[in-house]
Amino acid sequence: MSFLQKESVQRAEKFLKEFDSNLNVISLATSARTAADAANSLKCEVGAIVKSLLFSADDKFILCLVSGDKKASLNKLKKRLDIKNMEMAKVEDVKEVTGYTIGGVSPVGHLKKIDIYIDKNLDRFKELYAAAGHPNCVFKIDFKNLVQITDGSILDITE
Repeated sequence: MSFLQKESVQRAEKFLKEFDSNLNVISLATSARTAADAANSLKCEVGAIVKSLLFSADDKFILCLVSGDKKASLNKLKKRLDIKNMEMAKVEDVKEVTGYTIGGVSPVGHLKKIDIYIDKNLDRFKELYAAAGHPNCVFKIDFKNLVQITDGSILDITE
């Protein structure tokens, strides 16, 4: 079965196509499970890879889109969003909330509505690559459209 036939990839692709019919899922022969793997597969800078990180924040979940060469700062997030308790979401929560497994979490097409925060450092790149529902599938998008398609808030959230 091709990666593109997987339900999770088709869900991400449907969301992309509804936003812009020119957005396509790219199926890679090699894994893009980590930002470094993705950058290697795509022959781009690690920073142009969008990491989708789900956090458990007080009584809800939030998704942070972070440049592949940066780390999300829990202190900045807690301060800016007035959150007391925050930690990486558990593997089973990632699957339940987003519908994706770790390594393939797309910024779009989630099973549940979640607030999305986009690190302002991503605007350094003309082209960005984000996961599309599977560790071997990505899509290319620019910063402006990433903000629009995710309805995300731009913040300084990295170390």
